[in-house]
This record gives sequence, structure tokens and C-alpha cells, in this order.
Amino acid sequence: MPPSDDQLAPYYVIGVDFGTDSVRSLLVRIQDGEEIATSVFYYPRWKQGLYCQPGINQFRQHPLDYIEGLEFTIRDVVGVLAESERKLVRGIAIDTTGSTPVAVSRAGVPLALVDGFTENPNAMFVLWKDHTAISEADEINALCQSWAVDYTQYEGGIYSSEWFWAKILHVIRQDEAVAQAAYSWVEHCDWIPFLLTGGQDVHALKRSRCAAGHKALWHPSWQGLPEEAFLVALDSKLEGIRERLYQDTFTSEVPAGTLSGDWADRLGLGTDVVVSVGAFDAHMGAVGGQIEPYHLSKVMGTSTCDMLVAPSHEVGDHLVRGICGQVDGSVIPGMVGLEAGQSAFGDVYAWFKQVLLEPVTPIIMASPDLDEQTKHLVLQTLADQMIPELTRMAEAVPTEMTGPVALDWLNGRRTPDANQSLKGAIVGLSLGTGAGALFRALVEATCFGAKRIVDRFIDEGIPIEGIIGLGGVAKKAPFIMQTMANVLNRPIKIARSEQTCALGAAMFAATAANLYHSVPAAMERMGSGFDAIYNPDPLMVPVYEQIYRNYVLIGDQLESYFQNQKG
Repeated sequence: MPPSDDQLAPYYVIGVDFGTDSVRSLLVRIQDGEEIATSVFYYPRWKQGLYCQPGINQFRQHPLDYIEGLEFTIRDVVGVLAESERKLVRGIAIDTTGSTPVAVSRAGVPLALVDGFTENPNAMFVLWKDHTAISEADEINALCQSWAVDYTQYEGGIYSSEWFWAKILHVIRQDEAVAQAAYSWVEHCDWIPFLLTGGQDVHALKRSRCAAGHKALWHPSWQGLPEEAFLVALDSKLEGIRERLYQDTFTSEVPAGTLSGDWADRLGLGTDVVVSVGAFDAHMGAVGGQIEPYHLSKVMGTSTCDMLVAPSHEVGDHLVRGICGQVDGSVIPGMVGLEAGQSAFGDVYAWFKQVLLEPVTPIIMASPDLDEQTKHLVLQTLADQMIPELTRMAEAVPTEMTGPVALDWLNGRRTPDANQSLKGAIVGLSLGTGAGALFRALVEATCFGAKRIVDRFIDEGIPIEGIIGLGGVAKKAPFIMQTMANVLNRPIKIARSEQTCALGAAMFAATAANLYHSVPAAMERMGSGFDAIYNPDPLMVPVYEQIYRNYVLIGDQLESYFQNQKG
């Protein structure tokens, strides 16, 4: 049983959630999970579009965006506490997107912070959504299928261009200077704790079980990472890299260390503050959303990450095809974490919004009848109101089996069966198709993508006993969530907290700081519960069952087309 209130001192912990566009810190009181303060920092370089080339799916982030955001947000939330209360902050935990690796020196310094590489995108963090390594992922899959050990077996059987080894291989082939200067490679979720604790030797860095198991082909049955011979067979440029990486990994209730003197001064905290081993956002988000065994926890933002946990003794050696890995302890110690997801979710809606705004923006900016202030006001109003208006229009469109059907593969497909070379599509257009019908088809497509994930788990013998919705879309888009409930024909519980990833990180911080004896104990006391349930509409369920069959049929045909084009 967790300790009672009178056994708990009024301690605080901080969860730090590094997202795609911003970083958020959350100050939490451990007794009851009360969210005391939150602070958000939008990455300035990322906001300017620096170092990214969307046309070739290159998305890189400068470590200075992370460092500046880390310091600003933690100082901001700590600032609400009186000076005497700051000593009651006992732990910090970090979650990040992933796989988001970076080339580092022997000292663990990202090369983008080293003279000569400060403006080189290949020396920066390769963001999760970077798909420049599709051909490298294909090579990894081909070699794994012919090798004595199939290193993808615990990663759903297919390695993705979104993951660690494919990105490393692409960068070192593309950039000889980075290849020569890179002593090792580090995931974002591993580097931030290393930074905060004053790490100076990459060999001393505690690597995340979550990141290693889901994205880097790590598994204890082959003593860690793939063997040297495999890596050299993949590319001779990888010779020697294995011994400069790691063998052991750690779950996130384990301390990575305590704040260094420098960072304690910068943040206004003490050097006794425990920093836990990091993990990916969806995995800590599942904890923040109070995941239960065999409940699918869906973190819905720009993409989705879908997490499921099951007792290790029940999963055993059962392997699930086409998902993003199954790793013992990646979510909750003692349970296997199974990950799936969609490469684009909120990004699909954002794309359509941008398409509609693209020709309007230069027209308004060139208008001689509007002053500059009015032009910017009109454009901001359009940007703010576009999705709400599209939603109202979509809600008014009758749901018909003869309407347009869309595929949600605008950023490739993550699950089931990763294939980042796939493209989206809209089928069944007519001269009567309006913006509302198109938006509705895109919403339905993202929900059909979610159903394919549920179906894959069930087909592979993993039951789905409940659905938990987390993230911005889950909290702010009732139309989308009701459509998903209708498509899945299952109730969806929505976590009350708007900061479930940061809250989950705070739970790990409390456990690493020994304020709770286990992650489930922290979840029970610090969880915020649920504030909405979307139940399926029985009249809509059979309609969507038919449209879903059309979605699957169109998807199979389009995938076959792309395969023929590739061949």
C-alpha cells in the first residue's frame, strides 16, 4: 500500500516533457498529484524551420533549443515556490520524443555544440519524424532476415526509418566529417539526464531500457545490442561503434544521478535533487494516464503512440508482428510494454489546414485595402478558426458509405507493419465534395488507422480490455474522439490531466527519489483520474464498419501500387 498523507512530507517533483514543438515542465506535489505549476517553451530555431527540409522528410533539432527550454521552464515552475520551499523539490524526470539520436564526443557533448559543427544539421538531434533513412531501414530489415539471429523479432519484425540504427547509418554515410567526429550516439531522453547530472564521459551514461529496447534492437537474449559482425556487415563505417555504445540498460525508476552544481545553480535547486533515467514521452505518458494491463493508452498529438502493458509472465516469449517493439520494463517495471502508433495524426489535420491557408496568405498580404496590422490579425484569425470551422462543417456532413475515403499515411505508416515510403490518398471525390466532407474523411482515416492497430493486437492474441485517450487531441477535439469511439466500437476514457506525459515523468521522479516504493504506488496516489468517456453510437457503428472495410481495401491496393513502383 502507498504511504498515507501523514507519512508523506510535502515534497515536490518535476516532470519535463520534451515534445516536437516545445518543452513543458510540470511541478507536482507528491502527496496527491496536485499540479502546482506548468511552463512551456517553444523551440525558437525549430519555430523558424531551421535545419529542416520537409520536402525530403529531414527534421533536425538543435541542442540549444533543448537546453534553453530546459532551463527556462524548470526555473519558471520553481519560481512559484518560496525560497524555503525549494529544498522540498526532490526529483526530476525527463521524457522526450524518440527515436531522436545525436552524434556526441567522448565527453557526451552533441557535435552541434562543438566548433565546426554548430550549423550542421547532421550534427544535431535527428527528430523522430525524420524519414531520410528509409533505404537504410530496408537494408537493416534485409540483413536481419538473412542473419542467424533476427534482431527485429522483438520490434514487430520490421525496422523503421524512424529509429536509432537507420538514422545513424544514414548520417554517417551522408557526412564524413560527422562520421569521423562522432565517438558515440545518444538518444535525447538519455542525454538530458546526463546533462543535468554533469556527465563528462559517455561510457558512464545510463541508457534507457525504453529507448534501447524499442528502437535500437537491444535485447538481453543476445547480450544487448546486435553483435559487431552484424553491424560491420551492414556497413564497415559501423566498425567499433558497439563498444562505444552500451550493453546495460536501465528502467526509469532508477536514478541517473543528482543535479550537478552548475545545474543546481542555474535552476535554483539543490544538488541533492535526484534525476531519474529518461524514457520516451508515450511510455511515461501511459503511466501518467494510469494505464492498466491490456488497456491501450493512446497519446494523441502530431502522431500517436499507443502503449499496452501486460504482466511479463503472461506475455512470455509471445511475439507480436508489426508493432514498434515489446520490451520488459519499458513502461512499468515488471511488465512488458508493447508499443504501436500512427506516424501522422494531428499532423494530418494540420496539413489540411495549411493547404487551405497557403494561397490565402499571399493574397491577404498583398491586399492594398488592408493595413499591416489588419493583415496579420486576419491571418491569425484564419489560422485559429480554421480547424474549429472545418469541424463544424464536418459534423454537418451526413455519414455515407459513398463519401470520400482517405488514407492517413501522409507521413508513412508506423503500425501495423512499418512502411515510411507509403503516401496518403483521398478516393471518391466528386464535384460536390466540399471542405467539410474532406476534413471528415481525414478524421475518419486517422480513426481507421487506430482501429487497424487494435485489430492487429487482437489478431495476435493480445486482448484489448479498454482504451485510454491522452494528449491534446483527446482533450480538445470531441468530434474526433466521438468518431474514434464509433469506429473502434469501444468506450474511450479521457485522462483528466492535460499534461499526462509530464505527470508520468513526475511519478518516475518520485519513485527514483524514493518517495514511493514503486511506480504503481506513485500512479495510485498521484494520478488525476478521468474526466470524460466517449461511448460508441450504436447507429454509427455498422456504418463505420463498412467504411472501414473500404479503407482497408483501398489501403491494400495502394500499398501494392507503391510496392510495384519501388520494385
